[in-house]
Amino acid sequence: MIINFNNNNSVSFISHIQKLINFNFRIMPEKNTIMQISDNILEHAFKKIKSISIKAAVFNKIINTVFNSFCILSLLISFSACSPSSTNNVEPPASPAKSAVSDVSFNFDTKTVKLNSGYEMPVIGLGTYSLKDDICVNSVSAALKNGYRLIDTAYIYHNEESVGKGIRESGVPREEIFITTKLYMNQYADAENAINEALKKLDVDYIDLILLHHPGAHDIEAYKAMEKAVSEGKIRSIGLSNYYIDELEDFLPQITIMPALIQNEIHPYYQENEVIKYMLEKGIVMEAWYPLGGRGHTAELFNNETIAEIAKVHNKSSAQIILRWHLQKGVVAIPGSSNPEHIKENMNIFDFELTAEDMKKINSLDRNEKHDWY
Repeated sequence: MIINFNNNNSVSFISHIQKLINFNFRIMPEKNTIMQISDNILEHAFKKIKSISIKAAVFNKIINTVFNSFCILSLLISFSACSPSSTNNVEPPASPAKSAVSDVSFNFDTKTVKLNSGYEMPVIGLGTYSLKDDICVNSVSAALKNGYRLIDTAYIYHNEESVGKGIRESGVPREEIFITTKLYMNQYADAENAINEALKKLDVDYIDLILLHHPGAHDIEAYKAMEKAVSEGKIRSIGLSNYYIDELEDFLPQITIMPALIQNEIHPYYQENEVIKYMLEKGIVMEAWYPLGGRGHTAELFNNETIAEIAKVHNKSSAQIILRWHLQKGVVAIPGSSNPEHIKENMNIFDFELTAEDMKKINSLDRNEKHDWY
């Protein structure tokens, strides 16, 4: 019996094996050595099959070889995926923009949320906007020494080098830290270079999360460059900042990987409940910048009578009440501070819980008052 190479079954089977192997290495791009092995196996199989005709027995032997090789490779991938070398070492598949919705519930035991990219992200972090030079270095180091594991920076903050230095000086292993940075609009036209510059400034091999800082010209191209960087292992997760429902409705159909996170202004005076609902329904984590109201408004929020009363009941500060309110709404918070005592205080929000009545009272404070960053 003779089987021609053009037989649909042979081609589709080999293609299926190719896709399965490619998928497994797409979600674990660092396993390049095993990838080369799989490529060699498939190339060898194709060369043997790619004759005008072959005997069925020979064809079956080739198919069995490829199939058995794939099974071995799958086991190797599974064992390497279980390596305990990193707290973020999971198996995160790329998330197509039309993928199934992920569960974005917070785990208050681990103080993390699982992004749709598969990686765990801390739910409280340090925002470094306005922190510069040694103040930034010392603040980042102090935060990490006090249990923080999420550090947020951006190109436009002009402090990525200082953030990197603070991380190194903290003594906390890199793999335990979740680093977020952002590309600014003037970088979108050459995002690939901007990503490489961020890696260089932070002095790290990969960045946990990169966001586009604002909607703007070339943002789709910039996002696609970030998607490419994900496949190259330079970035683990990608997302957006200052994008709202209208922008997302236009943006999502043009991309492949669903944003893992949207970072917008959210605080008790600007709650964005519809935006939060929209994002969470799509499996996108929401994160708040200016969670304490922003410069010029923080004191007003802290002195709000409702918040002050709730703080007194729980024997907590107004800042701790506001940050806990964010977390119970399912919103990651990144308060900024250069004060070591405030940095420590802002992390100490996991030993109490706001009641439903507390949440209702704070929810009633919404004034749709956007303070913006300036």
